[in-house]
Amino acid sequence: MNRRTTLLVRTLLFLFLLNSFSLFIYFTHYHSSKPSSSSSSSSSSSSSLKVNTSLTPFSHQTHYSKPWPILPSYLPWLGNPTAPLRSCEAYFGNGFTGRRDLLHPRAGAGWFRCWRSDTLQSSVCEGGRLRMVPERITMAAGGESLTAVIGRREEEELPAFQNGAFEVDGGGFVDREFLVDREFLDRFVPRGEVTRHTMRDLIGKIRIVGGKDFECDEWIEEPTLLVTRFEYANLFHTVTDWYSAYVSSRVVGLPNRPHLIFVDGHCMAPLEETWKALFSSLKYAKNFSGSVCFRHAILSPLGYETALFKGLTEDIDCYGAPAQELWQNPDDHKTARLSEFGEMIRAAFGLPLNIHHGGKPFFGHNVLFVRREDYLAHPRHGGKVESRLSNEQEVFESLKSWVSSYKGCKIYLVNGLFAHMSMKDQVRAIQDASVIIGAHGAGLTHIVSALPNTVILEIISSQFRRPHFAYIARWKGLEYHAINLPGSHADPGTVIKELADIMKSLGC
Repeated sequence: MNRRTTLLVRTLLFLFLLNSFSLFIYFTHYHSSKPSSSSSSSSSSSSSLKVNTSLTPFSHQTHYSKPWPILPSYLPWLGNPTAPLRSCEAYFGNGFTGRRDLLHPRAGAGWFRCWRSDTLQSSVCEGGRLRMVPERITMAAGGESLTAVIGRREEEELPAFQNGAFEVDGGGFVDREFLVDREFLDRFVPRGEVTRHTMRDLIGKIRIVGGKDFECDEWIEEPTLLVTRFEYANLFHTVTDWYSAYVSSRVVGLPNRPHLIFVDGHCMAPLEETWKALFSSLKYAKNFSGSVCFRHAILSPLGYETALFKGLTEDIDCYGAPAQELWQNPDDHKTARLSEFGEMIRAAFGLPLNIHHGGKPFFGHNVLFVRREDYLAHPRHGGKVESRLSNEQEVFESLKSWVSSYKGCKIYLVNGLFAHMSMKDQVRAIQDASVIIGAHGAGLTHIVSALPNTVILEIISSQFRRPHFAYIARWKGLEYHAINLPGSHADPGTVIKELADIMKSLGC
């Protein structure tokens, strides 16, 4: 056998073993995540439960669900009950290891369980044969054009649930009216600082009904994610919702990207473009004219309960690191989860994942200046954004003049007018940038999609000294610089000097 044939045989053998290992991991996790046939309702790890292979929430797939993309920073999401309470995996990955089975399946009836994170004080809940009755949810229809609902109050857009707004099939044995009690809610879905905790209210109103009373006008066979948004027009808060939805999908081990239903009455917003890209489909709860039943529904926690939001008030001692490094040398103070999530956003838009910044590029460096502009965001918004940099245009023009006469490598100054760009183009601009400059504002949240060697330069006025983007940069392992202003006016020369130092560090 010649050398070329030997190499071919080894390659084929390696691919066969890799594929076999991947299938083993998938089916091991998939089967261990199915509902148990045990009648006990105590909290336990899924690995210690007997599997009922005759019951599966994925057994009637009828419509197309998008596959998960292959992400360079992906690490397995299998539960790790030994992870320390405040480890980075507990904050950003699968720290949902406390399990409570509230309804075990019996002979084709429904089931419901929750996975709790003691670190985040939050839960991911899921159930099968769950029925939604939209007429028992009081809220606006949702999904309307912004101009059609100007002036509508926020109270009209957030859901108010009547008893039985959601019901689960109890089969032939119903021993109580409601699925959960107050003690369970306080333990698994605590209200915390959220005044109106919609997911807690939803779970608290779920009724158990007998199988003969479980009738549906429509069935959804594919795994479906139920999400309630609050500050849906603000990028930072929407990213926390995206992250919570992504984590929920991974924690319960979905083999494909779930379909999505907004259980809120907010109008249509530009950020829906990313929701639609990330998940398989999108509908509003009030789009359904009658009762709708889910073969498998997942309830995503509020974005306020993610590490991205909690990190503003808690000291989350985590630093970004390459997934390959953590695979070989696990470290409780390092994470690749935000990098994985950023890759997920880029992949959802069909952007390449195999590119990276490094060294002196042949065609030069993109320097992205993220701008803030007046725009109409939601029905209660007057169309005016709060100025974070009073002389933004002056700073931009000064940078443009400096770049045009720079004697080092070629620099392209990109005018980041995000209010006039699609979400895909915004993410592409972030991906293509070697350096991202901007005043403190929600648009900088896009750095979750930045490449590993991207440098961040934030200009911070005295009124907005908040740690949002310094933390995101740290959790992603990005180089971060800040210019703290005494007011809201920046000296263009100071910004240019800071950028010049950064470009030199990039070998430019």
